[in-house]
Amino acid sequence: MSQCPPCGGAGCAREAKPGYTFGVIGRIIIDAPRPRTPGGHPAKAAINAPLRLSADIYRDGHDILAARVRWRRCGTAAWLEVPMAEVNNDRWDAVVEPVKIGLHEYVVEAWTDRLATLAHDIEVKEAAGVPVDVELAEVALEEQAQAAGAVPADFTTAGPFPVWVDRDRAVFSAWYELFPRSEGGFARAAEERLPDVAAMGFDVVYLPPIHPIGRSHRKGPNNTLVAGPDDPGSPWAIGNELGGHTAVEPSLGTVAEFDAFVAAAEALGMEVALDYALQCSPDHPWVTEHPEWFHHRPDGTIKYAENPPKKYQDIYPINFWPADDADRVALWQACKDVLDHWISHGIRIFRVDNPHTKPLAFWEWVIPEVQREHPETLFLAEAFTRPKMMAKLAEVGFSQGYTYFTWRTTSAELEEYLEELSQGPTADYMRPNFWPNTPDILGGPLRNGPPAAFRLRLFLAATMVPSYGVYSGYELCENEPASPANEEYLNSEKYEIKHRDWGSAGSLAPFVTRLNDIRRRHPAFAELGNITFHKANYEGILVWSKVSGDDRMLMVANLDPLAFHEDTVTLDLEVLDLPADGPVRVVDELTGAEWIWYGPTQYIRLDPAVQPGHVLHLTPLTAPAEVVK
Repeated sequence: MSQCPPCGGAGCAREAKPGYTFGVIGRIIIDAPRPRTPGGHPAKAAINAPLRLSADIYRDGHDILAARVRWRRCGTAAWLEVPMAEVNNDRWDAVVEPVKIGLHEYVVEAWTDRLATLAHDIEVKEAAGVPVDVELAEVALEEQAQAAGAVPADFTTAGPFPVWVDRDRAVFSAWYELFPRSEGGFARAAEERLPDVAAMGFDVVYLPPIHPIGRSHRKGPNNTLVAGPDDPGSPWAIGNELGGHTAVEPSLGTVAEFDAFVAAAEALGMEVALDYALQCSPDHPWVTEHPEWFHHRPDGTIKYAENPPKKYQDIYPINFWPADDADRVALWQACKDVLDHWISHGIRIFRVDNPHTKPLAFWEWVIPEVQREHPETLFLAEAFTRPKMMAKLAEVGFSQGYTYFTWRTTSAELEEYLEELSQGPTADYMRPNFWPNTPDILGGPLRNGPPAAFRLRLFLAATMVPSYGVYSGYELCENEPASPANEEYLNSEKYEIKHRDWGSAGSLAPFVTRLNDIRRRHPAFAELGNITFHKANYEGILVWSKVSGDDRMLMVANLDPLAFHEDTVTLDLEVLDLPADGPVRVVDELTGAEWIWYGPTQYIRLDPAVQPGHVLHLTPLTAPAEVVK
């Protein structure tokens, strides 16, 4: 950026454009570059995946423009160049494909293409019978100037703009949350439960906190205030005399057994994600060693966590902004040390508990600091909070984030929300992760709902966005809420050890396995921005597609888990890149059924007792013989 005295650029509202007096826009305008974040933090991309870089580029008059993108991985000297092409309405773009994770930057450059402009003028004048001798002379002079290395006319640049490139699991993943204590600890879970989770096709096994659990104010079953001698307490009440955030709860096993659990998951093609919950039980070593890190009441007690009407007497929130700046620095470093500790044990994914209750400045510091040393590290924000806070957490560095999917149940709600997530400005940096349920949330049609409701919500989550997750017990259709007004589970696993029959005849495990297999075989599901909704007459039928190259996937869902419905739907064949009059081979990837379709209008009938919807692979047929087959 150019700077002007006397303010040094600090108080200026505009950047200087090369070759022009400060404050003058210049002949060529470069506006609205994407991807970009509102505050200048890095936008997000993924390794070995196409990254579309675009901007509005225009100028006065009718001269023809040319533009390019220059981009590189930060820290390298060489810039790569890709020409930009006009898409429509002065919007230009180019596609690059990063091959390394880490921080990148790009610059958009534009100039007046004098030769192309002259060639156009000559063509028009010749067609009108106007002499072009002068224009031909101008072409010769321009060619000489360019051969001599002349600077392009009206050369203008915008940027650089930062982009963080993640590994592919930041974009495409299927999560499974399990409590290792309910599976008999690390050793037994590694032997007995992990193979089943891997067989269902999950990529990430997420564990709630695995640390020693506080004894003071330990909660009993269903969050009761008095715990019995055998009640394990909430894993989120972290810390006792055995240690804090870098220690392991002895009932789960040893550190060596935890390391073996991580290795077993990796051998099965999965990663372990750990819960990063920055809070303490009253017994955590930090409470006595660093009382300045907590909120103190006038009566001398330490404030416990509350989210009225919920009370968490067993948890102390941390004061991330103590009065003494040195205390703040020490606290923040201690929190980073926790991440460094588990990274040293092979953890590269962290699910962050309630990040919206901690200062954004902390995340703005700690995430880039960790990724500077370990760029492969990913962070999932468990932030069921206000939309702007959710977006800002993504902007300052979170790799993925929980969403409002749980509470979006109608066709209008789902369509509006998916269009916002996939096409809105936050799509440049916010990656949604859809969870039909969590240990805290049993919502929507799942509450006392039939297996059809569980199949439906899983179907939606797995096929609408690249990343989704479920909390264990989902496949068994656990559906009893704590009360009519409470979204939590009755007999919540947060406060007790659960014993489940994973081999139950009614398990949805085969359905989960089928969906995850379909996701992995079809690249269209690995993208967010390629979702398009199509027309249905009945509001309870939702139709959407995801297209990537030749991979055309069309989903149809019956949003009513209690009754069958039929409808006539109208497809946007242009979006699907299909011929107007067919024929098109249609294969339902859930059942293997096949049809031949012609034209945009099709009849649909869905019985939720049989299946929640269709996952259709569409292939245009060009020869009559193909139809006969």
